[in-house]
Amino acid sequence: MAKKALNKLIKLLDLEHLEENLFRGQSENIGGPRVFGGQVIGQALTAAVRTVPSKRFVHSLHAYFLRPGDMEYPIIYDVERTRDGGSFTTRRVVAIQKGEPIFDMALSFHKKEKGPSHQIDMIDIPGPEECISELEVKKKMIDKVPLKYRDFFLRERPIEIRNLPGEGMFEEPKKKPPHKHVWMKAVENT
Repeated sequence: MAKKALNKLIKLLDLEHLEENLFRGQSENIGGPRVFGGQVIGQALTAAVRTVPSKRFVHSLHAYFLRPGDMEYPIIYDVERTRDGGSFTTRRVVAIQKGEPIFDMALSFHKKEKGPSHQIDMIDIPGPEECISELEVKKKMIDKVPLKYRDFFLRERPIEIRNLPGEGMFEEPKKKPPHKHVWMKAVENT
């Protein structure tokens, strides 16, 4: 069942190519009248990637939600090829519905090359096998969820999420440091 959810996500991100730098995406109904923001980010990133030379990876992304998206209309993604350099590629993507921009994204891509590394070392935390999945937590507390929302609450998702003990969204509220550690991975798609 989770494989079906992953395939659905992959299909949602597979945009229709209309012409050079112009793509169209559809929306998934998640129970409300508005488009889910994560979907718009994912589709805009997909549109940008399709205009970038291979072996360049996004290393900076800034996104701005300008207006709510409407579930009833497709979203047009207009990609501006801002710069194609020797090491870096820059793109701007505007998502449009009914002739109005609803979203704006600026991205920078970089080809892999030797240079300084600025990443922080991985901290010592329990591995994913020591953490309970979000779905397992939801199943344990399903009796607290109103009957009409249970199917939606327990729906299969394309991404498996495992929170560290004491850091889950269903934990007892208490004051915590301003950070969260989560293990995430796409479900197996075989």
